[in-house]
Formats: sequence, structure tokens, C-alpha cells
Amino acid sequence: MARARLQDVAEVAGVSMKTVSNVVRGYVHVSPATRAKVQRAIDDLDYRPNESGRSLATGRTGLLALAFSDISIPYYSELARCVSTLARDRGYRVLLEQTDGTLDAERAIVSTSEAGLVDGVLFQPSTLGSSEIARHRSDIPVVLLGEAQAPVSVDHVMIDNVAAAREVTRHLASLGARRIAFLGHERSALSPTSKVRLAGYQEGLEAEGLPLDMGLLVASDAVSSASADRAVTEALEAGLRFDGLVCRDDLAAIGAIHALGAAGVRVPDDVVVSGWDDVAMASFTQPGLTTVRPDMAALASTALGMLEQRIAGFDELGRHVLVGHEVVYRGSAPENLQR
Repeated sequence: MARARLQDVAEVAGVSMKTVSNVVRGYVHVSPATRAKVQRAIDDLDYRPNESGRSLATGRTGLLALAFSDISIPYYSELARCVSTLARDRGYRVLLEQTDGTLDAERAIVSTSEAGLVDGVLFQPSTLGSSEIARHRSDIPVVLLGEAQAPVSVDHVMIDNVAAAREVTRHLASLGARRIAFLGHERSALSPTSKVRLAGYQEGLEAEGLPLDMGLLVASDAVSSASADRAVTEALEAGLRFDGLVCRDDLAAIGAIHALGAAGVRVPDDVVVSGWDDVAMASFTQPGLTTVRPDMAALASTALGMLEQRIAGFDELGRHVLVGHEVVYRGSAPENLQR
């Protein structure tokens, strides 16, 4: 039996070939009744789109890449889900690329290695600097996410990390904390994320008239709850005392809460703790985790919109857009606390 063609589906469904194409590509502006009729024809004919033919005809693949360091980090998993859902509504599928934070892998993302495979790339670098991104960048459209600096030629979407870290640090101070520690940065070669969040932490201390004590900076070996647990346990055993803890991310905060509990330190009575990202598990810690929640939907939607414009031929200077955030108050550092 000959393979069903797009025009065969159109004839059976009684619609135009363009409408069938819109349904296949997942465009949202098709009525439910028409979509159902076309889908029935697709199922009856066992129609499978000819992707190579479509790519040759349009010069597009209908694929986007989303690249970041480690899919096991909950924030990236949730970002991937959000981007994939919104991209599907725009007629794209998303390929995930894990770089493990290595220079070679990140260079490959912005070089010619993606050419012809995808129409554009959303990329959150963790190692590659702005000048290297500019130097290795190919003609493939790229929009950067996250805290790293972007070249003037590349679009960039992020939240105001400095403002958010300042806000959450001041909140811990408002609850009476005076020795506020910071947990989760790298021991050396600070990542862009750690740099901006430490900067906001310092600004928050200064705004509250509190000194920056380098002894209150608690590094960890990896972005994981286990590493944060070890770092806090070792700090407590070494005699470090603090009554507030700003954590670089929720994984660090979850590890910290576990370590504090094991040491008999009560959260929030003895130490108030904040996290970052509001990942799904943040509301299930004991107590629930106060955390910075980026507007992920706005971040993903804005980045996808900018990427589509680049794919369509927009060729101006890079646009740098801040999307919103909020502090979500839970038991680890509630809005108000009677000590």
C-alpha cells in the first residue's frame, strides 16, 4: 500500500493542505472541530509526515534545541518541561542537550555543530564566557538564558538575580537574623549564578547594616543536596554559628535543613533558611521552604518569542530582557516570626 500523502489527508478530511499542515505542526489557531476531523483522517490513513521533505521545502526543521549543564538538577527539568510545552504550542519540538558544564560541549552548542539540525537554540551556559560565545557563534539563532553575561549581538533572558538575592537576604534580617550565612557557591572559579547571587546577598547585608563576614560563606562541592548537607555539617562541627542562611538554590537549602535538623538546630526557631528556584519539592520539606520563584513561564515564553523572531530574520543588536520573580514564604523563613 502506498504511503499516505498530506493531500490524501486533506481530501479525506475535506480541508486544505495548509490546514492539515497546521494540525501536524501543532499550531494552536485551528478550531477543535477541524483539528479532530483532521486527526481522524490522519489516524485512518496512518499518515506520517515526511520531515525531510518539509525541511527541504521550507529550509526549517521544526526543531529547537534547549541546552544546559545537567538535566538531573530539578530547575532544569522543570524548565525543559515548560519550554517543551510552550514550543509545541508554537509548532516546534524540542531536543534537550546536556553539556555537563564543560567548555568543549558548550562551545559546540554555539558553533556550527547545530547547523542544519535545528532552527534555533535556547542555551543556558555555565562555563562559556561572553567573549567566547561571540567568538564561536555561528549563524544559527541563539537566545541565552540565565545569569551569564551575553555578547551585544545575542538575545538574553533572565531574572534580576542581584535584586532577588538582596530581597531574600533582607527578609531573613527582618526576622531577626544577624549572622546570615550564604551556602552553595563553588570553592573556586565562581559560576555566573553564584557571582550575581553573592552580590545580591552582600547588598542585602549592607542595606541592613550588617557586615560581610567571609567566614559565613559556606561553599559546596557540587550542586546537590548531599553536598550541601556535608558542607553545613562540617561547618557546624568546626564551630560556625549563624542564625540565617541564604542558599544558592533549593537543593542546597534542602540539604541544609537536613543537616541542621541532624545537629539539633531548629528551623526556623534557631536558623531561618531560604532557597532559590521553587522547585516542586520545595513545598514538601519540613518545614516548607521559603524560596525565590522565577517567573519560568514568562522566561520561556519571552525566550521562545525572541528566538522565533531571529529564525524569521530579525538581525539587530541583542535584546536583554528581565522577567519577574517573587519570594514565596513558607515555614523555613515565614513572613513573620516570633523568636
